Order: sequence, then structure tokens, then C-alpha cells
Amino acid sequence: MADVSPSNLADPTWWRRSVVYQIYPRSFRDSDGDGTGDLTGMTRSLSYLAALGVDAVWVSPWYPSPLADGGYDVSDYCDIDPRFGSLADAALFVDEAHGLGLRVLIDLVPNHASSDHPLFQAALAAPPGSPERDLFIFRDGRGRGGDEPPTNWGSIFGGSAWERVIDAQGRPEQWYCHMFAPEQPDWNWENPAVAEMFDKVIRFWLDRGIDGLRIDVADSMVKDSSFPDTPLNEKTGFGTAGKYAGHPFWDQPGVERIHHRWRAIADSYASTPLGPRVFVSEAHMNPAERLVKYVAPGRLHTTFNFDHLWCQWTASSQRAMIQTILRVHAEVGAPPTWVIGNHDTTRVVTRYGKPETGWRFLPEGVHPEDERKFAQYFAPLPTDVALGRQRARAAALLELALPGVPYIYQGDELGLPEVEDLPVEALQDPTWERSGHTIRGRDGCRVPLPWSGDEPPYGFGPGTGQPWLPQPPTWADLSVAAQTGDPGSHLELYRSALAERHHNPALGDGSLTWDDTPGEVLSFTREPGFRCIVNFGDEPVPLPDNSWLILASGDVSAGVPRDTAVWLSL
Repeated sequence: MADVSPSNLADPTWWRRSVVYQIYPRSFRDSDGDGTGDLTGMTRSLSYLAALGVDAVWVSPWYPSPLADGGYDVSDYCDIDPRFGSLADAALFVDEAHGLGLRVLIDLVPNHASSDHPLFQAALAAPPGSPERDLFIFRDGRGRGGDEPPTNWGSIFGGSAWERVIDAQGRPEQWYCHMFAPEQPDWNWENPAVAEMFDKVIRFWLDRGIDGLRIDVADSMVKDSSFPDTPLNEKTGFGTAGKYAGHPFWDQPGVERIHHRWRAIADSYASTPLGPRVFVSEAHMNPAERLVKYVAPGRLHTTFNFDHLWCQWTASSQRAMIQTILRVHAEVGAPPTWVIGNHDTTRVVTRYGKPETGWRFLPEGVHPEDERKFAQYFAPLPTDVALGRQRARAAALLELALPGVPYIYQGDELGLPEVEDLPVEALQDPTWERSGHTIRGRDGCRVPLPWSGDEPPYGFGPGTGQPWLPQPPTWADLSVAAQTGDPGSHLELYRSALAERHHNPALGDGSLTWDDTPGEVLSFTREPGFRCIVNFGDEPVPLPDNSWLILASGDVSAGVPRDTAVWLSL
């Protein structure tokens, strides 16, 4: 591992204030022209991320995988998918990132493996009741001949959460649990061997200089051992997978024990050059008081704030959501995170360009009617991309001004929209098939990035070969090269905001004070002498006296217009 010398790598509390950039490896940059992003492409582009001004990168799964679910079906937790490169390439990526002062986080996928994982293949070959099967969740079926699944549980991706095994002679036998796709069998965390295996996986990567791990579905590993049915979802015909309190495969009490175990591992690295390592929880639950239990002392360090991602673009909802998130995190002493886009959700430009932009939030939490609205509810609504991009610019300044840890999903700094018209033959998300071709899934936010040029592949890879998902013919003006140096571009807005965040002592970790403003205006002050104003209303908002403009998401020469944010020095 390279010498860790940049000053921002010496701060053991970096995770309380850093800006984290998410890399989705397949779609970031391709070095060899095969249409798939890879580690060499990522390494060659680290200077772009350093110049952008982020502090850390989070890399979505880079493990060997059949890619039944975009890499979240892992067949080997201690290697690199050969389509992306090798362990040596990963080591070079980490060293180069550290040399630029960038921390590196990777995904850990502890709830499920790939059905190609050698341990699952051994379980299929072993008889019921064997030690091999006890690493996963195998159960006898119900009904005559065990022909019915052990429970009525529905999968997150549609259909049943159980798949029946067919033995070598073609005879049906036990069922195995998969919260997601059938190609993703769930680990049995009641078996101590599973916990021990993941201890080794975590140490394998931390020993190689990884600064932290983002825990995929961190609320899911433990299942209720009585295997009760869940309330029927009349639309799907299966038991609900909704995260109500007491659900048999969400937020079970045993999850806390696992988190404490992992935190002890992270803390054991305190004396190493990189300092203690960190864990980021991916857990989506309401109310927020449930969520912050995951970052209570002795558990994980931070947790994604999906309330921010789902919050509608109105002053009342944004303020209620922000107030709640700041309050509950302060109660446990953890920094909040802010997330407006990722590899699982509609691009922010498109989401904010729809007539409904998200959930309503009230002071006591999300409005109960809105909590039942999911991505497929918003997807068919028409999109005003210009309006969405204007709002996305304002949302970026709002996010980067809040106390805590902002996340940027690759391409959001370019203002990329969701590709809503991908041809059906290009769709690869398992939701498309599992929903009977009724839900298009998440491919539209995973289209490879445009780097340069006037037509696809826009410099994503060498030559003219097309990437694994087709890029629109209208993205030339959105490429990195096209936006670089243009002071009005989305990219330069991000660069300016991140540069200001680095040197302004008011930004990063800390607190804020709400200003007294009209109902459709959001305004807060952070000390020393910083104010952020976002106007959601029709009337322009005059800039306060004795203030100096730092940055604005739009033209503020006649005041702050609708859907515009401004940063001021007081």
C-alpha cells in the first residue's frame, strides 16, 4: 500500500463531513473498448474526481458475479470480476486514490450471495439437514408433498421469496429463501460460520487499504426463526415486503449484534496509517427514530438518509424532513447523510421534472399516503427535463450546504436525466422479468457516462463500440468535456460548490439555524457567516442586506427566482 501522506487522510473523523462520490463500475469508464467500465478506466479518471472536489469514492460491487442483479449477486467476496480487472488493478486504484487524498469505500453484500457461489452450489449438492445447507435458509415446503412455499413472503423484485430445489434426478425437494432474485440466495446468519466468514471478508479488504464498507440492505440479514407469514399484498398475491415494525425479515433484533461485531473490527484498525475504518448502513425505514438506531454508539458510523432522496420538492416537505433528520442524528451523536440519487433510483433531473416529485413530509414524518408510492408510481408521469435540471441545480446547493455527509451519484454532477426510453431488448434489471414486463427497473439511471465527443459512446471507451446500455444521441452537450470551462454548466456548479465547501469553515459537520422566511422559502444560517436560501415560490426573494454572493444555481440579479438556490456570505 502506498504511503498515506495527504493531510485529509490523517483526519480520523473524515467520515463526519466528507463528500462521497458513487462509482457504478460497469458504467463509469471503459479502458479497453469492450463496452463495460473497468478498474483501469476508474483509475485513469481519479484525477477528474479529485478536481471535482470530492473527498471519497464509494465503489458499487466489483466482485466476480454473473450480474443477475448488477453485481449484487456475489460469487466470490475476495476477488475482482475479471470484466473489471484484477486484485492488482484494485490495489493500484486504491493506491492512486490515496495518493490524491481520496478515501475508498466498497460495497459489502452480506444478506445474500450469488447462486453461483461455490458454497451455495455445495449446498444444492448436499442433502437436507446437511452443514452445507445450513449456511443458507433451506426449508421444507407446506401443503401436500411440500409443494407450497414455506411462507407467503414476497420478493423485493416480484414473485415469491422462495425457490424450490430440483435434485439431480429431477425431483422437487426443499425451498430456499431469496429476498431478491432467485439467483441471490440468502445467507443463514443464525449459523456462526456465516458471521466468521464475513469477518474474514471484511478484514481481507481493510488489510488492503479500503477505508470503509457500505453495507447493502444492512437491516436484512436476520430472519424471524418462526417464519411467520406477512400480511397479504393484494396486488402481488404474496405477503408484503413492506418494512413495518416486526416484519420477519427486516430490522430483526439480531441485526444489532452483527453491527456491534463489525464496529469492533473497524475500531481495531485505529492504530494503522489510515486510522479506524467506517461502515455506512443502507437501511430504509420509517420513522427516522428507527433508522438512527443503526448509528447509535457502538454500531455503524453513518446511514443513508433515504428520506432526503424521496422528499418532494417543496419548502414545507424539505424543511420538515431536514429538521427531523438533524434532530434524530444529534440525539445519537452521528452525522446525517444526504442522498438525492443513486444506482437504484430515478435520476434527480428526471424525478424533479415530474408533476409529483416525491413524498410529502410532515413534522412527525412522511405522510402515510405517500409512503405507499414507489418508483413505479412516479415513472409513468411526464417529465419536464429543463425544469428538472433547474431544480436539480438548486437541490445540489441545498444538499452541499447541509451539515453532515453528502453523496453524489456518478453523472448527477453532469445533470444527466434518466433514460426512460431504453429499448426493451436492452433492459437487464431483474425487476423487468420478475414483474412480468410491467416495471422497467433501474437500468435508466445506470446508462454509461458521457466523457467527450459528439455521439455515442462519448468517450466512455476507446473506439466506436457501444456500451452495455445504449446512450441517448442527445448527450453531447452533457459530456465532461462539453461542460468543462462553461461557467453556466451543471459540472462547473458542482466544482464551485465543492471548492467552497473545502475552504469555508461554516460547511461540513456541525449545525444550522433556520431563518424567519415566507412559507415557500427555505433559508438557514451556518456559522461563521454563511447563509443558504432556496426559493420554492413564485415571487423572487430579495438578497438580504449586508450579504455577498458566493454561488447561485441560477440568475439572481433580480433576486432569487423560483427553483433557485443561493449561497451567501454574511
